[in-house]
Amino acid sequence: MKSEIEKLGLVPQPNSVELTNGSITKEKLADFFRSLPETLSAKASDSVKKEIQKDESYELEISSDSVKINADSEVGAFYAAQTIRQLLMNDCESYPCMTIKDSPAYGWRGFMLDVSRNFYPVAFIKKILDSLALHKMNRFHWHLTDDQGWRFNVPEFPKLTEVGSWRTNIRGWTGYPPVGGLYSDEEIAEVVQFAAERGIMVVPEVETPGHASAVLASYPELGCTGGPYHVEDRHGIFEDVLCAGNDKVFETFGTIFDTVCRLFPGPFVHIGGDECPRVRWEKCPKCAARMKALGLTEAGQLQSFMTVRMAKMLDERGKIPVGWDEVLDGTEKMGLPESLIVQSWRGIKGGEKAAELGHKVIMSPNTAGCYLDYAPYKDPCEPGNLSTITVKQSYDYSPVTESMGQKEAGFVLGGQGNLWSEVIYAPKIAEYMIYPRLSAIAESLWMSPENKDFESFEKRLEIHKKRLSALNFIYYNGPNA
Repeated sequence: MKSEIEKLGLVPQPNSVELTNGSITKEKLADFFRSLPETLSAKASDSVKKEIQKDESYELEISSDSVKINADSEVGAFYAAQTIRQLLMNDCESYPCMTIKDSPAYGWRGFMLDVSRNFYPVAFIKKILDSLALHKMNRFHWHLTDDQGWRFNVPEFPKLTEVGSWRTNIRGWTGYPPVGGLYSDEEIAEVVQFAAERGIMVVPEVETPGHASAVLASYPELGCTGGPYHVEDRHGIFEDVLCAGNDKVFETFGTIFDTVCRLFPGPFVHIGGDECPRVRWEKCPKCAARMKALGLTEAGQLQSFMTVRMAKMLDERGKIPVGWDEVLDGTEKMGLPESLIVQSWRGIKGGEKAAELGHKVIMSPNTAGCYLDYAPYKDPCEPGNLSTITVKQSYDYSPVTESMGQKEAGFVLGGQGNLWSEVIYAPKIAEYMIYPRLSAIAESLWMSPENKDFESFEKRLEIHKKRLSALNFIYYNGPNA
């Protein structure tokens, strides 16, 4: 029975698959799939836009002459349709009759794409979103700003895109035109709608207070030194950050957040918070005055001040702030807003600490299978950056760690895979880095840890790769461990 189920090649594997007597022809199953109402995706879209949490469970009953879907939400029904879609992509003329009962283990099942270090066109983003839907993933974390580029228009601050979206081309010959790009309001709306129709919520990220070179190049008065600054053509961590003592920074970002709230209807906005050096703050008179007024004893505590201030601005606009785990640093004096969601990336400790403090947590540790810009296999022939993460490591990943108690585990929303694009300058390279490791992460976030079976996944993955090929993806096809 297990081997027959594995031959279906479903990824993620449903919670329960019971094979029953008989079979259904591919033609009949395809007829049912085509007969699904066109309003299904539109209703799923409305659900995604209006709700933070929703029931994503479904039951699918396939007999020789009928197909039935039972779900309490449009999104659940949409996922049932994705299961049928996967079956129809198999190279066979009939399927065994079956009953599937399915629901996800975690409510946050995400993928982050960095479009600041290298800009990717809308057509590619939509291709990725469609593949996320096939894998029943429901969050698209869109990393829109960083040192190397600002990717959306803010009408009141036109230099953010006129200056901040472009940088020197260090990959071409001397004299090549600048590289970069930006997304128009219409393109962002297109992506948000396309995602929502597939049960996916878009979570925009606007970096604060570090990784700010593109902002500072556009508006130098927002930095501690006043410049000159430039949009970085290098990769790394840079000392010039937003000035914590300058009220104009918060006025500017208030306007930026107004634009973000207009463009992105979902409840979450990511404020970054990672890799922010304190060097400029330590020498800045304005930052010193801020510290004195707040009774702070060291520049590192300004990190918490900035986080609290940015999070409050989003709270006032009806949004839920999300920040990388550095938002936990220097919080002895200022604390953190209760609403702030902490995304753990520097291993698992940040997520564990946040859960202990009662914050909701997204687990995407770079040490446990979630960083897809790392090489997929330890081999000098493989592309990648910094380290190696295999398919098996991505599969073995779990958002809830062994040291978490039941209370702490209750704060874990789920997790995601992240693709940083410093060394990934083309969409086809990105595809190779994303799959099939994101397929493994998708199953790790859908299935309960006790039900996971890597040997079974490997067998099903060989079938699933044919689906990736059918969707015109270039993917890693080497050893899984």
